[in-house]
Amino acid sequence: MLTIWCNNDFGPNDERELALLRESVSNYQLVLFAEDDVSETARVALATADIAFGSPSPQDVLESKMLRWIHLNSAGYTSYDHEEIRNRLVTSGVALTNSSAVYDEPCAQHLLAMITSVARQLPAAMDSQRADKSWPMDSLRAGSQLLNGQTLLMLGFGAIARRLVELLRPLQMNLIAVRQKVSGTEPIQVHAISEVDKLLPLADHVVNILPANDQTTNLLDARRLASLKRGAIVYNIGRGSTLDQDALRNELVSGRLTAAYLDVTNPEPLPPDHPLWTTPNCFITPHIGGGHSNEKERQVNHFLNNLRRFESGEELINRVF
Repeated sequence: MLTIWCNNDFGPNDERELALLRESVSNYQLVLFAEDDVSETARVALATADIAFGSPSPQDVLESKMLRWIHLNSAGYTSYDHEEIRNRLVTSGVALTNSSAVYDEPCAQHLLAMITSVARQLPAAMDSQRADKSWPMDSLRAGSQLLNGQTLLMLGFGAIARRLVELLRPLQMNLIAVRQKVSGTEPIQVHAISEVDKLLPLADHVVNILPANDQTTNLLDARRLASLKRGAIVYNIGRGSTLDQDALRNELVSGRLTAAYLDVTNPEPLPPDHPLWTTPNCFITPHIGGGHSNEKERQVNHFLNNLRRFESGEELINRVF
């Protein structure tokens, strides 16, 4: 009997999802721990498990001699995105998968809402409703834009970006992207990330979906933000560390950039006195881009789907390495 170690965050309202997991893995030994359990008991159990589901510590994972597969409950895998960890796990034959299939749809829909809301003047209309209620029909109609023909540049081209492309296609935008490794099979024009400097000045919209790692820290720095055309809009649903927030604030205060939408910040939570909260045309959502009402159920089902593939030797979905 194989052992599944799990520290997926099941709250008091997730009894049905936890029952689904228990029932579906009844032929395994399932050992459950709280997400924040760093006890010796949890570490020893992980060291003797065959499969891990949740958010295990990479350092604890490296101490295991039994582990064959790690399934992360997040789309991000920043703590595993280091050459030493990758090499040791690959050498040991340990597979790593994430939950991109759970979060591509909500994140793409969140971005779609962000992109269309400014074009249709929704934030300005809401400001008027909450303040002077002046019925600014003429100015808001004049400021509304059609997205057709505008250029949108995606930084990163994984599952979220692919779904976003599908959602944006009916709007007839010019969609381009950069990524680390271009396969040539992408559905839109994709360039190597080394070409980002020549593409940024072309973009009306810059959608940042980059993960956090040594190569992406402050990738959107002051110089690159200054290279954007006047009136461009910046969106960040990747990680806060990839964007120079002070430089972004300066661009927004000057009025050179039309707006910024941030679902991620650095730090998180963003302190109440942080200047981004009061920066003009800076719209912040508190890292909810991936959220949805049946999130936990979809997490569990994604794991179970991959578990069936693991049992039959099929290719795992969302395999990182």
